[in-house]
Amino acid sequence: MPKLSIPELEKKANEIRKDIIKMLVKAGSGHSAGPLGMADVFSALYFHIMNHDPKNPDWPERDRLLLSNGHIAPVRYAAMAQAGYFPIAELTTLRRLGSRLQGHPERLRLPGVETTSGPLGSGLAQAAGIAYAARMDGARFRVFCITSDGEHDSGNHWEAVMFAGKYNLSNLTTIVDRNNIQIDGYTEDVMPLEPIEEKYKAFNWHALHIDGHNFQEIIDAVEHARAVYENPTVIIAHTIPGKGVSFMENLPEWHGKPPNEEEAKKALHELRTLGGKIKSEHE
Repeated sequence: MPKLSIPELEKKANEIRKDIIKMLVKAGSGHSAGPLGMADVFSALYFHIMNHDPKNPDWPERDRLLLSNGHIAPVRYAAMAQAGYFPIAELTTLRRLGSRLQGHPERLRLPGVETTSGPLGSGLAQAAGIAYAARMDGARFRVFCITSDGEHDSGNHWEAVMFAGKYNLSNLTTIVDRNNIQIDGYTEDVMPLEPIEEKYKAFNWHALHIDGHNFQEIIDAVEHARAVYENPTVIIAHTIPGKGVSFMENLPEWHGKPPNEEEAKKALHELRTLGGKIKSEHE
């Protein structure tokens, strides 16, 4: 796909956020904070960073993107629809019986989805296995794994960290959504994760911190990771849960609930006007 410029990526991320709100209010269930917070990262991945072809989703040379924290699936679905993997109109079938767009992505339902997600903490192990197999095969694609910060409470996640570090899987990059919330509250109250950078480094990973809403930092960090030949790389992306919708930002209660009709109307107005900075096309 042609690479979008940073101003174009900003517009695309805003479209993705609007799609997320529309999907969630139609479904009447789902997660709001995480998908909105990761819209910039997904915009950068699908429209600038990854080597992929929506018209040929099984292309052998494509980069692989795994979503470990599958509950933020709306942001992935919105990005995929915007990229052309399926019609944007299909987004309104989120979580419907028989829909290809379930609460967690399912590999056999939707072309372009690499793995079925479910239990938190399992995605990095799958990504490490794909990266290890790719190296055995001499394949040159890269493996990206999106993880939440909360799933670092899971022991099997750290087993995958150790495995990838032991085998120096430099073709693997994981991006941690460091938004500091999980379903039961703030991460540092539930189960403190810091110092997360030093923990990864102890297991032979290269570690970077970025502002997860700064496109230049997202792109530069991935390019930096490509240049690291000795280790896997973790990019700790500091994000604002609920980004773009003022009454959702940084509040754990929006981790696992959708907006109602009135809240969705207010959220879409904020997104359409960039928080009141411009006039809405609907005004």
